[in-house]
Amino acid sequence: MNAEERPADPDTLTRNWNELLQEIRVIETGVQILTGFLLTLPFSQRFEDLTDFQRGLYLTVLSGSIATTALVVAPAAFHRVLFRHRARYWLVEAANQCARAGLVLTAVTSAGVLFLVFDVVVGTTAGVTAFAGALAFFALLWGGSPLLSNRWHRHGPPADEDAPQRTA
Repeated sequence: MNAEERPADPDTLTRNWNELLQEIRVIETGVQILTGFLLTLPFSQRFEDLTDFQRGLYLTVLSGSIATTALVVAPAAFHRVLFRHRARYWLVEAANQCARAGLVLTAVTSAGVLFLVFDVVVGTTAGVTAFAGALAFFALLWGGSPLLSNRWHRHGPPADEDAPQRTA
Protein backbone atom coordinates (compact mmCIF):
# COMPACT_ATOMS: atom_id res chain seq x y z
CA MET A 1 0.00 0.00 0.00
CA ASN A 2 1.44 3.39 -0.91
CA ALA A 3 1.21 6.58 1.13
CA GLU A 4 -1.92 7.81 -0.67
CA GLU A 5 -3.81 4.63 0.25
CA ARG A 6 -3.02 4.90 3.95
CA PRO A 7 -5.97 5.84 6.13
CA ALA A 8 -5.18 9.36 7.29
CA ASP A 9 -7.70 9.30 10.12
CA PRO A 10 -6.04 8.31 13.42
CA ASP A 11 -9.46 7.34 14.80
CA THR A 12 -9.86 4.77 12.02
CA LEU A 13 -6.45 3.30 12.78
CA THR A 14 -7.28 3.15 16.49
CA ARG A 15 -10.61 1.44 15.78
CA ASN A 16 -8.91 -1.04 13.42
CA TRP A 17 -6.22 -1.76 16.01
CA ASN A 18 -8.81 -2.37 18.75
CA GLU A 19 -10.89 -4.66 16.51
CA LEU A 20 -7.80 -6.68 15.60
CA LEU A 21 -6.85 -7.06 19.25
CA GLN A 22 -10.34 -8.36 20.11
CA GLU A 23 -10.18 -10.90 17.28
CA ILE A 24 -6.69 -12.00 18.30
CA ARG A 25 -7.87 -12.54 21.89
CA VAL A 26 -10.42 -15.06 20.64
CA ILE A 27 -7.82 -16.93 18.59
CA GLU A 28 -5.27 -16.82 21.40
CA THR A 29 -7.59 -18.44 23.95
CA GLY A 30 -8.31 -21.38 21.65
CA VAL A 31 -4.64 -21.83 20.79
CA GLN A 32 -3.63 -21.73 24.45
CA ILE A 33 -6.14 -24.46 25.30
CA LEU A 34 -4.98 -26.58 22.36
CA THR A 35 -1.32 -26.12 23.27
CA GLY A 36 -2.00 -27.00 26.90
CA PHE A 37 -3.75 -30.19 25.80
CA LEU A 38 -0.89 -31.12 23.49
CA LEU A 39 1.70 -30.51 26.19
CA THR A 40 0.03 -33.04 28.50
CA LEU A 41 -0.01 -35.90 25.96
CA PRO A 42 3.58 -37.12 26.38
CA PHE A 43 2.90 -37.63 30.08
CA SER A 44 -0.03 -39.98 29.53
CA GLN A 45 0.51 -43.74 29.69
CA ARG A 46 -0.82 -44.36 26.19
CA PHE A 47 1.78 -42.06 24.59
CA GLU A 48 4.30 -44.92 24.73
CA ASP A 49 2.07 -46.92 22.35
CA LEU A 50 2.24 -44.35 19.53
CA THR A 51 3.97 -45.34 16.32
CA ASP A 52 6.90 -43.32 14.99
CA PHE A 53 4.53 -41.74 12.45
CA GLN A 54 2.10 -40.72 15.21
CA ARG A 55 4.91 -39.26 17.31
CA GLY A 56 6.09 -37.27 14.30
CA LEU A 57 2.53 -36.08 13.70
CA TYR A 58 2.26 -35.11 17.37
CA LEU A 59 5.48 -33.07 17.18
CA THR A 60 4.24 -31.43 13.97
CA VAL A 61 0.92 -30.30 15.48
CA LEU A 62 2.66 -29.20 18.69
CA SER A 63 5.06 -27.10 16.59
CA GLY A 64 2.11 -25.68 14.67
CA SER A 65 0.42 -24.74 17.91
CA ILE A 66 3.54 -22.99 19.18
CA ALA A 67 3.98 -21.17 15.84
CA THR A 68 0.33 -20.07 16.01
CA THR A 69 0.91 -18.75 19.52
CA ALA A 70 3.89 -16.75 18.23
CA LEU A 71 1.78 -15.24 15.45
CA VAL A 72 -1.17 -14.23 17.62
CA VAL A 73 1.02 -12.80 20.38
CA ALA A 74 3.28 -10.92 17.93
CA PRO A 75 1.03 -7.83 17.67
CA ALA A 76 1.29 -7.28 21.44
CA ALA A 77 5.08 -7.60 21.21
CA PHE A 78 5.17 -5.21 18.24
CA HIS A 79 3.12 -2.71 20.22
CA ARG A 80 5.44 -2.93 23.24
CA VAL A 81 8.54 -2.40 21.09
CA LEU A 82 7.00 0.46 19.09
CA PHE A 83 5.00 2.10 21.89
CA ARG A 84 4.92 5.87 21.35
CA HIS A 85 6.87 5.64 18.11
CA ARG A 86 3.90 6.78 16.00
CA ALA A 87 3.80 3.49 14.13
CA ARG A 88 0.05 2.80 14.37
CA TYR A 89 -0.34 2.26 10.62
CA TRP A 90 2.47 -0.31 10.57
CA LEU A 91 1.09 -1.97 13.72
CA VAL A 92 -2.37 -2.38 12.20
CA GLU A 93 -0.96 -3.78 8.96
CA ALA A 94 1.44 -6.16 10.73
CA ALA A 95 -1.22 -7.30 13.21
CA ASN A 96 -3.60 -7.98 10.33
CA GLN A 97 -1.01 -10.15 8.57
CA CYS A 98 -0.18 -12.01 11.79
CA ALA A 99 -3.88 -12.59 12.52
CA ARG A 100 -4.47 -13.97 9.02
CA ALA A 101 -1.46 -16.28 9.23
CA GLY A 102 -2.50 -17.26 12.76
CA LEU A 103 -5.95 -18.24 11.52
CA VAL A 104 -4.47 -20.39 8.76
CA LEU A 105 -2.13 -22.11 11.21
CA THR A 106 -4.98 -22.56 13.69
CA ALA A 107 -6.99 -24.36 11.01
CA VAL A 108 -4.07 -26.55 9.91
CA THR A 109 -3.04 -27.35 13.49
CA SER A 110 -6.59 -28.15 14.58
CA ALA A 111 -7.06 -30.39 11.55
CA GLY A 112 -3.69 -31.99 12.38
CA VAL A 113 -4.83 -32.75 15.93
CA LEU A 114 -7.97 -34.32 14.48
CA PHE A 115 -5.75 -36.37 12.15
CA LEU A 116 -3.68 -37.57 15.12
CA VAL A 117 -6.70 -38.55 17.20
CA PHE A 118 -8.43 -40.34 14.31
CA ASP A 119 -5.17 -42.09 13.39
CA VAL A 120 -4.71 -43.37 16.96
CA VAL A 121 -8.34 -44.38 17.48
CA VAL A 122 -9.45 -45.63 14.03
CA GLY A 123 -6.50 -45.67 11.62
CA THR A 124 -4.54 -43.60 9.12
CA THR A 125 -7.18 -43.62 6.38
CA ALA A 126 -9.76 -42.20 8.77
CA GLY A 127 -7.15 -39.70 9.98
CA VAL A 128 -6.43 -38.45 6.48
CA THR A 129 -10.17 -38.20 5.77
CA ALA A 130 -10.77 -36.27 9.01
CA PHE A 131 -7.84 -33.95 8.24
CA ALA A 132 -9.09 -33.18 4.72
CA GLY A 133 -12.66 -32.73 5.93
CA ALA A 134 -11.61 -30.38 8.71
CA LEU A 135 -9.48 -28.28 6.36
CA ALA A 136 -12.34 -28.07 3.88
CA PHE A 137 -14.74 -27.07 6.66
CA PHE A 138 -12.39 -24.35 7.95
CA ALA A 139 -11.81 -23.04 4.43
CA LEU A 140 -15.52 -22.91 3.63
CA LEU A 141 -16.56 -21.45 6.97
CA TRP A 142 -13.73 -18.99 7.55
CA GLY A 143 -12.96 -18.13 3.92
CA GLY A 144 -15.96 -18.99 1.79
CA SER A 145 -18.67 -17.51 4.02
CA PRO A 146 -17.14 -14.02 4.20
CA LEU A 147 -16.41 -14.02 0.47
CA LEU A 148 -19.99 -15.02 -0.32
CA SER A 149 -21.27 -12.41 2.10
CA ASN A 150 -19.13 -9.78 0.39
CA ARG A 151 -20.46 -10.81 -3.00
CA TRP A 152 -24.04 -10.73 -1.70
CA HIS A 153 -23.58 -7.24 -0.25
CA ARG A 154 -22.05 -5.91 -3.48
CA HIS A 155 -24.78 -7.30 -5.72
CA GLY A 156 -27.69 -7.23 -3.30
CA PRO A 157 -29.84 -10.12 -2.19
CA PRO A 158 -30.99 -12.61 -4.81
CA ALA A 159 -34.20 -11.60 -6.51
CA ASP A 160 -37.23 -13.41 -5.15
CA GLU A 161 -39.27 -14.44 -8.17
CA ASP A 162 -42.45 -14.72 -6.09
CA ALA A 163 -42.14 -11.27 -4.54
CA PRO A 164 -44.07 -8.41 -6.10
CA GLN A 165 -41.89 -6.14 -8.21
CA ARG A 166 -41.25 -2.71 -6.75
CA THR A 167 -41.09 0.42 -8.81
CA ALA A 168 -38.93 3.38 -7.99
